[in-house]
Amino acid sequence: MDLDVASALLRATLGIVFVAHGWNHGFGPGGLDGTAGWFDSIGLRPPRLQAAVSSYLEIAVGLALLAGLGTPLAAAAGVGIMTTAFVTVHRRNGFFIIKEGYEYVLLVAVALTALATLGPGRWSVDHAVGTAADGWPIGLAVLGVGIAGSAAMLAVCWRPPAAD
Repeated sequence: MDLDVASALLRATLGIVFVAHGWNHGFGPGGLDGTAGWFDSIGLRPPRLQAAVSSYLEIAVGLALLAGLGTPLAAAAGVGIMTTAFVTVHRRNGFFIIKEGYEYVLLVAVALTALATLGPGRWSVDHAVGTAADGWPIGLAVLGVGIAGSAAMLAVCWRPPAAD
């Protein structure tokens, strides 16, 4: 029962954060146009498409985590999003988020990996339909798929701006 509570807390917290973050990218101040402008400035191409995919994927990841539906897939997508943010924005700024460092994206990626390892718990759609999976092989697969997906997207769509 304690693991079910821990899983539900992780899923709910991560889910809410992803929905809010994705909503802000797509519908917050500046909307998709503002996000596209920022993505253009960090070298993501095509910026409007990247902004839309980022916004809608973050919302979908959050909703899936909240429901516990396709939890390993949602966690892998979240790890991919965090890896992309790490590479394109935060890595060069050091550890602390106060200086736009990678502290936050690292924490979220590790929490997603831990959730995948723990499993979605009994209070999830995955459990209700008999597709719940857990354990280190699942956690490591989520981490690997997320990083590989980010690497593939970055190889195709990221053109870092020239250093000043």
